[in-house]
Amino acid sequence: MRKLENSELDRKSVEGFKEAVKTPIIIILDDIRSLHNIGSVFRTADAFLIEKIYLCGITATPPNKEIHKTALGATETVTWEHRSSVLEVIEELKTQNIEIYAIEQVEHSIFLDDFNVENDKKYALVFGNEVFGVNQEAIKLCHGTIEIPQLGTKHSLNISVSTGIVIWDLFCKLNSLNSAKA
Repeated sequence: MRKLENSELDRKSVEGFKEAVKTPIIIILDDIRSLHNIGSVFRTADAFLIEKIYLCGITATPPNKEIHKTALGATETVTWEHRSSVLEVIEELKTQNIEIYAIEQVEHSIFLDDFNVENDKKYALVFGNEVFGVNQEAIKLCHGTIEIPQLGTKHSLNISVSTGIVIWDLFCKLNSLNSAKA
């Protein structure tokens, strides 16, 4: 085995990314404190051609050198928008028939491995503050909640890790549906 050179990775240009068909997933970050977490989410969104990121509340916005450290340019490719209210974003997306799920540990949540996607739907995923999680009022507005099963003593994952796990899972499920349809 030989490690591939950057020139062999068939990377998209910024223009190529913007023109590419996007994965029908929107990420909503609410009151994320860590600039490194924000940058990491941008990088994950770029890797999986995510449609858009909403940065809500106190979540910082690009350009920011601390976000850039982990985003590595993904703030130039992924479409994003800042909004003061996560509740307004959720309400607006609901009017567009987008399925909205909070990623949180709550009563009656759906374990990620049991969550089924539908090919003709677009999904928005709400990720909350590093300490307090997703705001209870936001949870009430969502169509449901998805929980990442955890077996250890902490039952808590870093926001950027949670985003990566959930995006990868939904990306695989959506691509599996598209492959079956083709």
